[in-house]
Amino acid sequence: MSLRADVPADVPADVPADVLADVPPAPASGPAGLTAGLGDPPGRDPAEVAAAVRAVLARPELADVPLPASGRTAARWALLRALARWDVAAGRLVEAHLDAAAILAELGGSEVLPGQVWAVWAAEPPGPGVTATPGPEGWTLRGRKPWCSGAVASTHALVTANADDGRRMFAVPLADRDRTRPVPGGWAAAGMVQTQTWSVDLDEAPAVPVGGPRAYLDRAGFWHGGVGVAACWLGGADAVLAPLAARAASGRLDPHGLAHLGAAAAAVHAAGAVLAAAAADVDAAPHDRATAEVVARRARAVVEQAATTVLDRVGRALGAAPLCLDAGHARRVEDLTVYLRQSHAERDLEVLGTLLADGATGPAS
Repeated sequence: MSLRADVPADVPADVPADVLADVPPAPASGPAGLTAGLGDPPGRDPAEVAAAVRAVLARPELADVPLPASGRTAARWALLRALARWDVAAGRLVEAHLDAAAILAELGGSEVLPGQVWAVWAAEPPGPGVTATPGPEGWTLRGRKPWCSGAVASTHALVTANADDGRRMFAVPLADRDRTRPVPGGWAAAGMVQTQTWSVDLDEAPAVPVGGPRAYLDRAGFWHGGVGVAACWLGGADAVLAPLAARAASGRLDPHGLAHLGAAAAAVHAAGAVLAAAAADVDAAPHDRATAEVVARRARAVVEQAATTVLDRVGRALGAAPLCLDAGHARRVEDLTVYLRQSHAERDLEVLGTLLADGATGPAS
């Protein structure tokens, strides 16, 4: 199998061209040039990952990332895919920062400044949650917020909280750690441990409203952001698939291994095509929330299935050795396995099926 001359530089050189047929050529200033310039990905040390995120955000390529539904959505998602291919955990944290910037732009919030690292803490599991209270000097937040990725490394966060008029989103500076205290521990998994996804205790933390009640949820951009996460999933799947493709390129796969490679590569190619179609759909109807939801739910389902196929097929083809002896591969598998569970699996498919049964078709369905 011959290699494409324009394969992005962040992809191992021995990956066959047909496996990467869905990865578009990238100029040196694009996603491939960005990740190639970053060097080796970080390891398990959270400080290394935090430094990697800061390094990514300081790159000139990150100064002009297209907003979702701006006419260049495909370029945005290609960047996210490339970053997660380079490192799943760092890509996940950069995706949150870029999502925060998009939310602030859409809802009229403050501008994201150089040197800042933003997070989006919007999980709302059962429990008392976080309460927002207005006062003479502005809003404050109180309560424990769970599932806060980048709890230590972030400088600012968009946080959802319950106010008297409904659920709102707030911009919260995190410099005062007496009022925004990360709660260490509780994360038992090896996957994504380096993102320091902890709870954060908010104690009368000063906050600035971003949009009105439910504005965060009731916009098309909520769903556009959900596809950005799927782009990162696909980047993680690219990285997990690479060792199997490299083994094939060296002629060391038996017929069963080649069958696994074919199935995994086909799934990745299909998912890449669905992301490209979703980007076009989003750009064609930037403010249509109903369309955005169908597009996002379909795309996320396809990418999740593709990534799951890759994890399964690569594991079956290569066996235990790379999982046990290759720290980088093991980390990518563990991180992607945890990251995919941001999907709600059959619950999300049920909602998609219900939307379709109720007549929501979405573009080109």
